[in-house]
Amino acid sequence: MTQEAPVIHLDAVSRTFGDEIRPALDGVSLAVQPGEFAAVLGASGSGKTTLLRLINRLIEPDTGTVSVESADIRTLDPVMLRRRIGYVFQGIGLFPHMTVAENIAITPKLIGWDAARRAARVDEMLDLVQLAPASYRDRFPHELSGGERQRVGVARALAARPRIVLMDEPFGALDGPTRDALGRDYRRLHDELALTTIMITHDALEAVLLADRIVVLQTGRVVADGSPRDLLASDRDPYVRDLMQTPRRQAERLQDLVDRQAAR
Repeated sequence: MTQEAPVIHLDAVSRTFGDEIRPALDGVSLAVQPGEFAAVLGASGSGKTTLLRLINRLIEPDTGTVSVESADIRTLDPVMLRRRIGYVFQGIGLFPHMTVAENIAITPKLIGWDAARRAARVDEMLDLVQLAPASYRDRFPHELSGGERQRVGVARALAARPRIVLMDEPFGALDGPTRDALGRDYRRLHDELALTTIMITHDALEAVLLADRIVVLQTGRVVADGSPRDLLASDRDPYVRDLMQTPRRQAERLQDLVDRQAAR
């Protein structure tokens, strides 16, 4: 059976900023298949956000090629490219002077949807992220909790029916229970809507629980790429081994705490 063409393909991509000697990305090749949920994992400065910015053509590679849906992005209008890709920001990025409805409808409005279609889509998206439309559509961002703002951010990213979603540490600033709930809810939406998702994270547990595939970056290079199961079992690279053992160590510490409390 012939494998489908990758939705996103990076071929030997490198990028250096300013006078820096070490590239932010150094010869990275990556192919993301339709419907895949890929987590890009690594420490701060490993090149994770640079990779997302290259895919969205916010910056250009020094060398190599970035393709989206089989087209070299250098041949595409960057504004139109970004309008067909959903982007969930680390800092949420809602426009504070716009209502929830206006924030969600911004890309549909830019691509020419009429007012009735935009209004219907806003309500549909609020339902999808489990916020009651009648209660939330006319609120402003400052009237929402952090979790509610992030749900609106996800709704905005999906409003124009993109097939691709890029997420830059989308849940990192949230409290634990909210982060866990939103992660599970987004994974459900990814599956229901048949999305292709790349999520940037520095949290190995989040990557293991949400992703089909984990790509580990270290100093701008891919040092591991595989399923969560494969990477959890791998001991080839000390950095990857230590990174992937973090969830196990956390689980062991939690179990030890539970056992000690039960023994009292």
